[in-house]
Amino acid sequence: MDLYEKYNLRNVINASGKMTILGVSKVPSDVIKQQNFGDEHFFEISDLIIQTGKYLANLLNAEDAIIVNSASAGIVLAVAAVIGKGKLHHVYHPFDVRYTQREIIMPKGQNVDYGAPEELMVALGGGKLVEAGYANMCKPMHLEMQVTNQTGAILYVKSHHAVQKSMLSIKDAVEVAHGHNLPLILDAAAEEDMKKYLKLGVDIIIFSGAKSLEGPASGLVYGKKKYIDWIRMQSHGIGRAMKIGKENILGLAAAIERYLKVGPEPGTDMRRRLMPFLKELNQLPGIKAEEIQDAAGREIYRAAVIVTEDSANTATEIVKKLKNSNPAIYTREYRVNEGIIEFDIRAVQKAEMKKIISVLTNIQKGEI
Repeated sequence: MDLYEKYNLRNVINASGKMTILGVSKVPSDVIKQQNFGDEHFFEISDLIIQTGKYLANLLNAEDAIIVNSASAGIVLAVAAVIGKGKLHHVYHPFDVRYTQREIIMPKGQNVDYGAPEELMVALGGGKLVEAGYANMCKPMHLEMQVTNQTGAILYVKSHHAVQKSMLSIKDAVEVAHGHNLPLILDAAAEEDMKKYLKLGVDIIIFSGAKSLEGPASGLVYGKKKYIDWIRMQSHGIGRAMKIGKENILGLAAAIERYLKVGPEPGTDMRRRLMPFLKELNQLPGIKAEEIQDAAGREIYRAAVIVTEDSANTATEIVKKLKNSNPAIYTREYRVNEGIIEFDIRAVQKAEMKKIISVLTNIQKGEI
């Protein structure tokens, strides 16, 4: 029996992007093959974690790395690690008040909800979030102002979710952190270049395994060996609730190895695939479509559909009707309040683009 039918699930066209709510990415068959090997064999798990981390660190030219169960877990474990500083007592008593360097400084415009709030991940690790700057601006001096003897680290979020305007660079943040002998934790969950942040001197880098890397549900934390050692210790404490299975450890290792060879879809290819889709969108009534680049500067190009005043439906109504279609069509809804719907085509094939056009045509004709 088809699994969609068996579990009464709807099929989905994912024009939203690599989103957790839709299962993030399709995992390549060669990665699944290594997951299957993990499922069918036993390992000394502590050794598996150490050796896969060492192998990936070598590929990335990092000092060390560790595979965890998600980027969110990576944030939690990194925060706990910098608070406890490698003390076994802290691993067993992470909320003991004697550990006072709990303040984690973050630019205010980066305290975003990516599906869960950044500040909640900090709190789960035992940290206290301290915001720096303002919603529309954070300069190095704003971080400097917030540093005290209770500061444990600076956290920077590199994401399209975060405010981009008047924001200090990662290089700026590294300089502030290192100027105060603090580590910089970088949430780069959906980023594409795995090596550039090492060159900037970032201490702890966190990637999602299932987004750009197209691996299974997982995360990678890599950077300076001292901090990775401290993170690894957390498996005997709060990390126990976030453990990752052997199959996903091997799956992510394979996905990263593949990614470093193949890389993401080139922007030129994405734009070429996008062009006929934009042309067809612009033939629909009440719609004006244009190409836009990812707000965080990644080589990702999307279709931005501007719903015009003469449209039979508002942007909100169109998004709702697309979701209610069969298959369900998911879009990026971040600017729907402005009358703009974005289509991310990274996981959308040509036949699915035709289906989107067909459904949109019926919506705008009033047939849906």
